[in-house]
Amino acid sequence: MIRNKTYNRKKILIIFTAVTMVLALLAGRLVYLMVFCSEYYGKKAEDLHERERDIKAARGKIIDATGTVLATNRTVCTISVIHSQIKEPERVIQTLVKELGMEEETVRKRVEKVSSIERVKSNVDKEVGDKIRDYRLEGVKVDEDYKRYYPYDTLASKVLGFTGGDNQGIIGLEVIYEDYLKGTNGKILTLTDARGVEIENAGERRQEPVDGNNLHVSLDYNIQMYCEQAAKKVLEAKSADSVSVIVMNPQNGEIMAMVNVPEFNLNDPFTLVTAPEKKTEESQETAASARDNKQDLLNQMWRNQCMNDTYEPGSVFKIITAASAFEEGVVSLSDNFFCPGYKMVEDRRIHCHKRTGHGAEDFTQGIMNSCNPVFIELGMRLGTDNFYKYFKQFGLLERTGIDLPGEAMTIMHNKKNVGPVELATVSFGQSFQITPIQLATTVSSLVNGGNRITPHFGVSVKNDQGELVETLQYPVRENIVSSETSKVLRTVLEKVVSEGSGKRAKIEGFSIGGKTATSQTLPRSANKYISSFLGFAPAENPQVLALTIINNPQGIYYGGTIAAPVVQEIFSNILPYLGIEKDETAVKQEESEDSGQEDAPAAE
Repeated sequence: MIRNKTYNRKKILIIFTAVTMVLALLAGRLVYLMVFCSEYYGKKAEDLHERERDIKAARGKIIDATGTVLATNRTVCTISVIHSQIKEPERVIQTLVKELGMEEETVRKRVEKVSSIERVKSNVDKEVGDKIRDYRLEGVKVDEDYKRYYPYDTLASKVLGFTGGDNQGIIGLEVIYEDYLKGTNGKILTLTDARGVEIENAGERRQEPVDGNNLHVSLDYNIQMYCEQAAKKVLEAKSADSVSVIVMNPQNGEIMAMVNVPEFNLNDPFTLVTAPEKKTEESQETAASARDNKQDLLNQMWRNQCMNDTYEPGSVFKIITAASAFEEGVVSLSDNFFCPGYKMVEDRRIHCHKRTGHGAEDFTQGIMNSCNPVFIELGMRLGTDNFYKYFKQFGLLERTGIDLPGEAMTIMHNKKNVGPVELATVSFGQSFQITPIQLATTVSSLVNGGNRITPHFGVSVKNDQGELVETLQYPVRENIVSSETSKVLRTVLEKVVSEGSGKRAKIEGFSIGGKTATSQTLPRSANKYISSFLGFAPAENPQVLALTIINNPQGIYYGGTIAAPVVQEIFSNILPYLGIEKDETAVKQEESEDSGQEDAPAAE
C-alpha cells in the first residue's frame, strides 16, 4: 500500500514536472514572439491591412552638349480600380468607357475582377485623368505617372532610343544608361479593414520616389540637324535606300552627330516609317506570321546602321593600308609605281577604277588617284602576317566599345585562308566588312597622332540641381601608330581633297583631309553600290571628322561625286560653328576640272 502511494506520488511529480516544462517552453516562446519578434510580426499584420500603389519616379533627362533637352517626361495618369470599394459598378464602367475610349467588354472585365487592385489603363493624358478624378467614383484610383517624351520626335532616334510601357529603356542610350536614368519608385500605402475596404480618416502613407539622374551627352542638336538635313537631301536626290553620317571629335572620341535616315518617331516608335511590302493574299497568312513580319520590320527600322551593320569600306580603307605600310617601312612618299589599269595577282587580273591606267606615279599621286594597283603592291610588300599584325594593333579586330547596344564585329578572313588574291582585295578595302563607327574610330586614331580613342556619347551624369554625380571615362590606347606616320597621313590626305579624287569636299580657306570610296555590295550581280567619303579638319590638327555613307544610290554612284559634297556641306555649316577659323592667308588653288579620278569597285 505504502509502495503504491509512493509510486503515485512519483507519477504525479513527473506529470507535474512535464506540464511545468511545457508551460515554461510556451511562456518562453510567447516572450520570444512578443519581445524579440514583435517588430517582424507587427509588420506582417500591418502588411495585411495595407494596400500598395506605386508612385513612379521621374526618369532623368538626356541633355545635349548645348544644354538642349533631347529626352524628358510628360505627366500622365494610371487609372486603377479596387473591386471591394466599388459601390456603383455600372456607373464606374460607363464612365471609364466614355472617358478612356475603351471597349465596354474590356473595362467591365477589369472592373468586375476580384483583386486587391486592377489597372484599367496607363499612360492616360493628365487632362483625362483629372476629369475622371472629378467624378469622385468610389473604388477608382487616379495616380499620376510619367511618360517619356522626345521634344524633337525623330532627331537622333537610333541613338537616343526609347522606353517601353514601364518607362524602362529598350534601345539606344536609354537602355545603356538605364541605371543612371531610371530612379527609384515611391509607394502610396493605404490602410484597409479585413474585407479590403479603406478605413475612413486613416489617411495614406507615402514613400516618396527618387528621380533619376540626367545624362549629359556630346551629341550637339545643331550639328545633328545640319547632318540630318544634308543626309535627307542626298537620300531624296539619289533615291538611296539609306544615308548614314557620323561626326566626331577625333582627339577624344566624343560623337557630335550620328544620323541614319530615314529616322523614326521616338514618340511613336511602333509605327513603321514605310509601309510593309504588299502581301499576296491575306488568307494565306496567319495573324501570328503577320505580327512576326511587322516585328521584323520594326527591328530593321530601329537598327543603327552606323554600328549595328557592317559593309565593305572600299577605298577609305586605303588610309589603313597606307598607315601599315609606313609603319612597317615598306613605302615612302618618293616611291614610284606604274599603273597600266590593272594588276595581275596569280591568275587574276584586278582592275584599277581607271581602266586605261594612271601610268607612272609616286605614292602621293597614287593615293590622290586612289589607284588600286598601288595599294595591291603595298599589300604584297606587307605580307599577310604584317597586315594582320596592324589590324590587331590598330584595333580593327575588336569592338570599338561605343556606348550603344548591339555593336557588330569586323568580318575578316581567317588569316590561314588569306592567299595573294584575298590580300590584294583587302588592301584596297574589299572582300571583308567593318562597321562605319569602326572605320571612323580607326582613322581618327591614325590621324590624331596615334591614340586609339573610344567613340562615345555619354559625358557626365548630374542630378536635377545640376550637381555632378559622375564624369564618364573611356579607355585610350596610346601609340598605335607613330606620330611621324600620323603626320604623313594627314599631309597626303589633305592633297586628296585639295588636288585629288576628293576635291568636291574642298572649302576655300580651310585645310581638309579626306578619302573617297565606292564599293559594290553582295551579290555583285545585283549592281548595287555604296558611296562614301571620310573627311577631317583642320588637316594639320584634326578637331572634327565626318564619315558619310550612301547606300544604293541611283544613277551616278561614285563617292567623290556624290558623298564628298555631303561632307563639304556639313563642314561649311559646322566648322564656323565649332570656332574653327578660316586661314585667310591660305593660297587659293585653282580649281581643276574633274579628271574622272573616282573610286569605282575593281573587277574581281
